[in-house]
Amino acid sequence: MKKIISVSLAIAFLLTGCTSHQKSVQKHVKAKVHEAHWGYIGEYGPQNWGDMKESYKMCKLGKNQSPVNLTGFKDPFMYPLKIKYVTGSTSFINNGHTVQVNFKEGSELYIDKKIYKLKQFHFHTPSENKLYDKSFPMEAHLVHATDNGELAVVAVMFSGGFNDNPFLAKFISKMPMTKGAKSDLTKENLNAYDMMPEDKNYYRFNGSLTTPPCSEGVLWLVLKNPVPISENQLNAFRKVLGNNNRPVQPKNARAFLK
Repeated sequence: MKKIISVSLAIAFLLTGCTSHQKSVQKHVKAKVHEAHWGYIGEYGPQNWGDMKESYKMCKLGKNQSPVNLTGFKDPFMYPLKIKYVTGSTSFINNGHTVQVNFKEGSELYIDKKIYKLKQFHFHTPSENKLYDKSFPMEAHLVHATDNGELAVVAVMFSGGFNDNPFLAKFISKMPMTKGAKSDLTKENLNAYDMMPEDKNYYRFNGSLTTPPCSEGVLWLVLKNPVPISENQLNAFRKVLGNNNRPVQPKNARAFLK
């Protein structure tokens, strides 16, 4: 579980400017690393994560980083996603980088003869991944892990709709507005399966966490079809999240499958 939520635990300070300025800032960081936090804008933004601390180096050195712009696919046969989710939300938390719904044990994703257990889902506005150069207003990441710590993320895109999304309507009123805030969702009867589109065809690629430490070896399954979200609901998320999306990363030698 600790590995799953590692995307929100690390403290960092970001570097900007010319080479000489970077050296002076690095010296400053060593003395005051506990005073700074990574973020999404300015000197704390994604362009500087890799220089923050040694454990974040994959953010700039990694070759299989996420998110990506999904284009140029290979088209092998891929089995449909086998999902067995149960009702079991526990809490809705604001960790300062996103808002996250946690789940108890019991919801599982089966792929490559492995069992990935759903731990949580969280949100990014706008989307982090792009589909054929297109960005979406919001993206949800359903984070799963095997018992030995292998990670798989199912990504769901949200597009504009006239009516409220009924799944989001179940818990959006309990949005934790500030860092460290937490709401109880044990009585909301949430099943993450209800957030997904009916058609669960997907794109697949090997990637990373999209936040520090940007660890690689993460299996990404991006659903092809978006689900609707009303403007009022989208504004509610934007009010809390702002822009919390990492820019798309180079494809390099990876294969994108569809």
